[in-house]
Amino acid sequence: MTQRQNWLVLAATAAVAVVAAHLLDPLAFQYIRIANVNEEDWGRMLRVMGFFPLWITAAAALALHDRTPFRRLVRSRAGLLFFASGLGGAVAELLKLLFRRLRPGELGEYAFRPFAERPFSTGGLGLPSSHALVAFAAAAILSRIFPRAWPVWWGLAWGCAFTRVASGAHFLSDTVAAALVGWVVAAGVWQWRDPRGSRGEMPAPTAVHT
Repeated sequence: MTQRQNWLVLAATAAVAVVAAHLLDPLAFQYIRIANVNEEDWGRMLRVMGFFPLWITAAAALALHDRTPFRRLVRSRAGLLFFASGLGGAVAELLKLLFRRLRPGELGEYAFRPFAERPFSTGGLGLPSSHALVAFAAAAILSRIFPRAWPVWWGLAWGCAFTRVASGAHFLSDTVAAALVGWVVAAGVWQWRDPRGSRGEMPAPTAVHT
């Protein structure tokens, strides 16, 4: 398949996933509910995957591990993780202002905020989930940096998404949209690092011993 065909297949798959998620929203809202999920240790662990400062800390640790010189930090493994997760959070906020769909109501109904009402505030808006998008962007970039560990990264991201739905804070479609956008964000960051589109695990910098 050509690159154009690959993108068409991906776009079609994404569209089907978004439509399916919206159709499943009522069932997910009714049956995927854990009232105290954010009070459980496992729930807090998964939710924090969408907390940007966590990935700032992880990026700092990776930079120290790789002994990355400051001048090369931006395009390093640590820089990729920082920018993918941070850009994911920023894109989530911008999309919320565009779509303006509120978080689930008591009956799981859709409601939208008019553009004239609090036009630049994302408070109470839910599409896409910011926590989930940060988690998925981090998972997607980590899956490119450390591809053999991809089940761990994506498992943690979907776990974060699960907590957002189970707590009633988001619709299932909020998190599916976040997964798709997070993948696109990470793909863009990776392409920016290497326009030639090299594949495979990104090698760790050679340690310099003094």
